[in-house]
Amino acid sequence: MNTIQTLILSIVEGITEFLPVSSTGHLILAADIMKVAQTSFVKDFEIVIQLGAILAIVVLYANNLFRSVEVWKRVIAAFIPTGIIGFLLFKIIKTYLLGNLYITVASLFIGGIALIILEYVYKEKEHHVADIEKLSYKNAVLIGLFQAIAVIPGVSRSAATIIGAMFLGTKRKAAAEFSFLLAVPTMLAATSLDIVKSHFSYSAGEWGLMLLGFIGSFIVALFVVKWFLKYIQTHTFIPFGVYRIILALLFYFIVIK
Repeated sequence: MNTIQTLILSIVEGITEFLPVSSTGHLILAADIMKVAQTSFVKDFEIVIQLGAILAIVVLYANNLFRSVEVWKRVIAAFIPTGIIGFLLFKIIKTYLLGNLYITVASLFIGGIALIILEYVYKEKEHHVADIEKLSYKNAVLIGLFQAIAVIPGVSRSAATIIGAMFLGTKRKAAAEFSFLLAVPTMLAATSLDIVKSHFSYSAGEWGLMLLGFIGSFIVALFVVKWFLKYIQTHTFIPFGVYRIILALLFYFIVIK
């Protein structure tokens, strides 16, 4: 993998990590277009640049993360089921799921349909949760279970948690923000586990590419998160659903078939 490919992948990650379109799916598809082989290093690189995007959330939501104990309690409650499932299925995820174009395309397609259906059945009501601190612990854990589905590439961690939160009676903006915050412990754990499992067996050049990708995804994600929060206040998720379906079909008929 060269410097140009690294920059492209970091930009793709920064744009897609917090949108309900699957950052992992886009990274896999982008890598396939650029003929970047899904080696062990590339899979590790994709996880590390996700951490770069997550750092953007730490910067943007520093007050919530470091001052609100109630928010942290709910974030941790949601993380527990995801952490357990991710740890138990780590080997299967890395060996059989990441890099699988068929699974990625199918997940993108099905997830797109799910987003569209959600928008047609979801009606935001006055009693729905608008403040993360008022989210029940039961619902926080259930949202964590929704997030666990995103171990399947193409599902989208953001889409899974937002859909789960809205389905459980959380207002659109609060669902998106909870998804952002839940990404912090989730991706920290995923990245740490992945690096430990790899035994730090990277060359100096590979570490350089990881650092470049980390910084690139962080900068791009800063702008995307701000835009997304403004967007969802006046728009639905239907365009993202349609986009996922179109992307899945294009890749199936052009790349796979």
